[in-house]
Amino acid sequence: MDFYRVLGLGPKLQLNSVELQQLFYGRSRELHPDRFARAEPSVRAAALEESSLLNDAYRTLKDPVSRAEYFLKHRGFDIGEQGTKDVPPELLEEVFELNMALEELKSGDESARPQLATARDHFAALLAQSDDELTNLFAAHDASPAEAVLRQIRGVLNRRRYILNLLRDVNGYLSN
Repeated sequence: MDFYRVLGLGPKLQLNSVELQQLFYGRSRELHPDRFARAEPSVRAAALEESSLLNDAYRTLKDPVSRAEYFLKHRGFDIGEQGTKDVPPELLEEVFELNMALEELKSGDESARPQLATARDHFAALLAQSDDELTNLFAAHDASPAEAVLRQIRGVLNRRRYILNLLRDVNGYLSN
């Protein structure tokens, strides 16, 4: 996987953010355009391309969710957009209640606002719980790589994306 290679890392899901940053800054200094100002155009172009790849790699790998999506994609897992029909089963009732509260608020019933604030807090807690679950699954996979763990990670990422969309929607309505 190019993003790991460009930073001199082996492909794994758990990364130390300080170490990753140090690797990035070290490689950035090596590839800085000023170092190649007098080089042949092909060498300058190659350094610029490698520097661009390095920036993309760092941007992707420093974020645990982006890193997991990148990792899964390169392991052959489909990481598509979360469809609105694909409600995680454990959230069905909450989504139904949320939609009712949103409809009430749309129709001018301000009494639904506290219910939406409670929903926002609940979804934020679910998002944090998903992040904790991802951290544990990353460690499990790195310790003993298994496709079953990658499937679990994909499931958590899909649920997380759905929760994030719900949270965004609730925050949007509450800010109006």
